[in-house]
Amino acid sequence: RSRTSPVPFGGHRFEFRAVGSTQNVSLVNTVLAAICAEAFKDFADQIEAGTKPQDVAAASLDAHWKVIFNGNGYDKAWPAEADARGMCRIDSGVEAINVLAEPKNLALFADLNIMDPLETLARRDVMLQHYSGIVQIEAACMVDMIVRQIIPAIHAVGIDTKALGDAVHAVRTKLHFVESQADDLAKAKGARELRLETMETCRAVCDAIEETCPASAWPIASYKDLLFLDCNQD
Repeated sequence: RSRTSPVPFGGHRFEFRAVGSTQNVSLVNTVLAAICAEAFKDFADQIEAGTKPQDVAAASLDAHWKVIFNGNGYDKAWPAEADARGMCRIDSGVEAINVLAEPKNLALFADLNIMDPLETLARRDVMLQHYSGIVQIEAACMVDMIVRQIIPAIHAVGIDTKALGDAVHAVRTKLHFVESQADDLAKAKGARELRLETMETCRAVCDAIEETCPASAWPIASYKDLLFLDCNQD
């Protein structure tokens, strides 16, 4: 049993640990159930055609043994190992959402009478739009906090604001780019870059300035303030 696996075996059951804390599990459960149903259908078809159940199970293990991994799923060596095993690997959540639109996945849901292709594509589009929308809100909030609170505060105590100003300008520029995209996938890809690259760079600049700013001048609660709130009140 590996606690770093997205689907660990718990002795008498398999667990699934890859759902985000804010994610609705309904579609996740639908996908897992569809995968299991398709596999069981394939087993049943082979057995009904005369193949021994033991042979069906053995052939399936031989074909898919590569997915069994009992090492550290967080190790940086694991992605390379997955590639070497010939496994499907998608590092981007946006790209993973878009995989719903692949013909084999459209056929999976349609053949099992779960969703027709248009219904599956609609779910893909909604998830891409949701992702982009959340990132746009986060970026706009970041810009507002920096421009209206942090820059005036550090300027008041004599700290140079140019680096932070340049960083927030980069966030604004990328945000406007994302907002200008008409295609849902292009917008989501741009949002991913905005969140994981542009905003991360801006945060790094902000964190470095916070280290040099007097605590009394910093306008936003620090981790110490949040974690020890009862110790910081009169």
